[in-house]
Amino acid sequence: MDNVDALRDLIREIPDFPKPGIIFRDIVPLLGDGEALHQTATRIADLALTHKAEAIVGIEARGFLFGCAAAAVAKLPFVPLRKPGKLPGETISAEYALEYGADRLEAPKDSIQPLAKVALVDDLIATGGTAAAGAKLIRDLGGVPEVGIFVIELLGLGGREALEATGVKVDALLTYDE
Repeated sequence: MDNVDALRDLIREIPDFPKPGIIFRDIVPLLGDGEALHQTATRIADLALTHKAEAIVGIEARGFLFGCAAAAVAKLPFVPLRKPGKLPGETISAEYALEYGADRLEAPKDSIQPLAKVALVDDLIATGGTAAAGAKLIRDLGGVPEVGIFVIELLGLGGREALEATGVKVDALLTYDE
């Protein structure tokens, strides 16, 4: 498997999930194909290294799957960004807006070296709110968010533009119209 079209074939479309009118892009079939998972991790690792990343940060939960695998391929440290209350020790947090309300991401306070170039990884970018919060956390930890790398980008929802407005480059393996 050496092309993104083969990866696209493994993304299942689930209509009307989690609510009517939404098409959910399900990555479970991709995760279930060892060769596809390896290719995805390698592509993310290559992008991170192209941007001279010194660490990879993954957003809970699906960003852990791809980010940690890519960090292992690239032989870079991995930093998890978690939902509140899931990490021991001292943490810092960043809040982001949801459709109805807000949420937060947290990171271990000492998890990124000062001025380290960081690749932020998640499975999907839609509106960019979660990714922007991740980039803020990276900055608050003293790192430099160089690039956001996503398996899937949903076009037309403004995520790329929102993240690039914070100074973070965006790369995606696959794009879909909303």
